[in-house]
Amino acid sequence: MANTASKTRPKHLQLTAIRLPLPGIVSILHRISGAGLFLCLPLLLWLFDASLGSPDTFESFSAVVGHPLAKLLLLGLMWAYLHHFCAGVRFLLLDMHKGLELATARKSSVAVLVVSLTLTVILGVKLW
Repeated sequence: MANTASKTRPKHLQLTAIRLPLPGIVSILHRISGAGLFLCLPLLLWLFDASLGSPDTFESFSAVVGHPLAKLLLLGLMWAYLHHFCAGVRFLLLDMHKGLELATARKSSVAVLVVSLTLTVILGVKLW
């Protein structure tokens, strides 16, 4: 019988000690951004309805969107949409067996992050 007392196995995983590769981080952010967009869909639909309704509802829309916290939330949702879109294109290419090599996968992960953040900054500055 093997001596199991000499082996010191962890009783739980230290998630903060695990170093996830960049493609894994992009994948997790893709899932988080999709869930965030789904959960905020009623808010986005209400804002869309208020912006297209009567002049009174447009005034309420302008008051809500004019608040700095609402702008920050909408900026986060804009990043979530842009990241989800860019990562989705990357995953479609991976499903077609394009960019499966490790170096290419890392470069495409960096490209997803750079493009989504750059577009968020450009559109955020323009819309702020």
